[in-house]
Amino acid sequence: NKKLKQKLPPDAETANVLVGVADLGPKPITFLFRFAQPILMDDATEVDLPTRFLFVALGVANQSTLWQMSELGRATALLLNDKVFCEVAYKATSKQDFQVGLDEFLDDLTILPPSVWDPTTRLEPPPVTMTLERIGQRLHDTGRTAAKIESLAADVTQVDDSLAKTNKLFGGLTKDIKRKSAFYVSDITDGLSVQCLASIIFLYFACITPIVTFGGLMAGKTDGYMGTIEMLLSGAFCGITYAIFSGQPLTIVGATGPLLVFETIVFEICGNMKIPFMPFRFWIGIWIFIIMFLMVAFDLSYIIRYITRFTEESFAVLISVIFIYEAVSKLFDVWSDNRIRTSVISEPFRYSCECKINSSDECYMPSGSIEVNRRCISEKNCTSLNGSLTGSGCVQSVTNSVPDVFLLSCVLMFGTFAVAIFFRNMRSTTYFPTFLRSMIADFAVFLSLVFWTAVDYFLGLNTSKLDVPTKFQTTRVDRSWIINPLDCVPWWMCFVAIAPACLATILLFLDQQITAVIVNRKENKLQKGHGYHLDLLIISFQVLFCSFFGLPWFCAATVRSISHVKSLVRESDVNAPGESPKMLGIREQRVTGLFIHLLIGLSIFGAIFLKYIPMPILYGVFLYMGITSLNGVEYIDRILILFMPLKYQPDYIYLRHVQTSHVHLFTFIQLLCSALMWAVKSFKVTSIAFPLMLVLLVIVRKLMDYLFTQRDLYWLDNLLPEVNRRKKEDQLRALEFASQSNQVI
Repeated sequence: NKKLKQKLPPDAETANVLVGVADLGPKPITFLFRFAQPILMDDATEVDLPTRFLFVALGVANQSTLWQMSELGRATALLLNDKVFCEVAYKATSKQDFQVGLDEFLDDLTILPPSVWDPTTRLEPPPVTMTLERIGQRLHDTGRTAAKIESLAADVTQVDDSLAKTNKLFGGLTKDIKRKSAFYVSDITDGLSVQCLASIIFLYFACITPIVTFGGLMAGKTDGYMGTIEMLLSGAFCGITYAIFSGQPLTIVGATGPLLVFETIVFEICGNMKIPFMPFRFWIGIWIFIIMFLMVAFDLSYIIRYITRFTEESFAVLISVIFIYEAVSKLFDVWSDNRIRTSVISEPFRYSCECKINSSDECYMPSGSIEVNRRCISEKNCTSLNGSLTGSGCVQSVTNSVPDVFLLSCVLMFGTFAVAIFFRNMRSTTYFPTFLRSMIADFAVFLSLVFWTAVDYFLGLNTSKLDVPTKFQTTRVDRSWIINPLDCVPWWMCFVAIAPACLATILLFLDQQITAVIVNRKENKLQKGHGYHLDLLIISFQVLFCSFFGLPWFCAATVRSISHVKSLVRESDVNAPGESPKMLGIREQRVTGLFIHLLIGLSIFGAIFLKYIPMPILYGVFLYMGITSLNGVEYIDRILILFMPLKYQPDYIYLRHVQTSHVHLFTFIQLLCSALMWAVKSFKVTSIAFPLMLVLLVIVRKLMDYLFTQRDLYWLDNLLPEVNRRKKEDQLRALEFASQSNQVI
């Protein structure tokens, strides 16, 4: 049975239970064999696996004894199905050990009399189950228990060694290169997957939408010095080079709102001071490169290790909320251009509608007339007489209903989001074969985009479409592709550029590294290591290149990176019936990032197809990324707890160890910080200080050491995911109790 074997762990072993009757004497005979090494017993089991245990029961040759032997075999199989009894069976050295294990099993067994059980009634789990201490008491092997305790404790306290300070010039960069070079070939081969193809298509549309949007905004904010074409070229160059050379290729680089605000403010400063914008921006880029290069040389990325889950999730949630807000606000921009028409449009003058017929027979319907010619009562009747309607009263906006662009845009945006979510959840349904469900889930966003694009095309309404440049030329025709740094007059402005360069460096550094920390979280189960110093070096060279050619700067895009990681999740597809799929890890590779940004660069040549995609559908993709990025975030879980009665709160690990009032206080402070960051970002006067708000976020977290105990902060702000911490605590409690019990014995 190969299908059943696929659903079993790779190191699974079997226990064969054989029963029968024979004339061997007046009493039944039973044997339980445990082989020192598992052996293969041909045709003994349905699955081709080695046998560790063999149980044989032979009774007296009669019908009643056969039934008794069958029941004995069932009971033995039930025993061997208990994981704690299996521990006993593997480690037992005498018959007494088996008897003790059997007694423990019977003491904790829940029995339901057959006369009480009604097959039509759904039975809830028993209110009192075996405690962790009881399980620990049954685990009797002290040596094995101690080893487990040490391994679990080490896993909890493990620190990312890629952020360790080496005290050597370029020491961290050297370690990053050595660490990542060992996996470079597998980074290519692991990308040869259908799941990666689905991720490429999804992230292509997720990345090109903000590029086109920010390009249009930047063209207006910078008087055309940088626009959509520059955004596309920068996206292609930065994305491709980052995917090839970076230390964490799962991170997606892109244009971000704070960088757009920074570019706008620099342009306004140049306008007020009467200095050329692009040369001054070039010198800002030069200083950014120098500062970042020094940070890489002296391993200054190690300070990221002091950024806790408080800072990570505050920043990630803020960016996700911005995505949701931007999607809805863009929809209302459609409403401002296409108002909802709630009544028939009336013209302020008398109007009439006349049916001109080719023959001499014609009818005339003046406005307000009570005389009606029945032959000309409708456009259809007039047409049937080979006539045509003429006059101001025949205008379609007066005589017919007007299709509403805004309402269709609402349907397209929310429909794209709903269908994508539906297809994404298809993996856990019972419809269709497993491979087809997985395929639909992987291509969820693409299928939703194609479906609603087809709906918009056949309806034929004038919804706003994706506008991609078709010519390879600068947005502003009076500037060249290469920036001359000597045009910066006066010369001392080259050194004045250090001040804005420091702010931009803070923004780029924190945006890049916080996103990298989020991508590298333990719950993602990454296996190929990280490369914070190498990533920062790549970003610094990209800033230098983009400054020289007058292209926008790119850095890690938080929501797009999270969406990229989620689209590459590997789940077990051979689960037992009724068992939820388990996350195995992330498909770590460079192929998706490479092809996503390669397609962005080729979008100029694909504009003939992209022009059919309505913008509301891409707003729906924005909404999808913003909402799905909030899944599993402890910050959001704690916000929801604020509205839950105590008895309905989930069994989160921090609620076991921290008072609920302290949890709410921690959440309230985090909400205040998020609101302050939103306010600073939203106002033009204060938006330049947004990079400093990220630094302030770290300072606030440090000050919370004086407001909360270290014990509370350990449970509220631990880098390990909540689910993992809860499971590890359960295991540690059981194993520690077992160890203590053995020492007492």
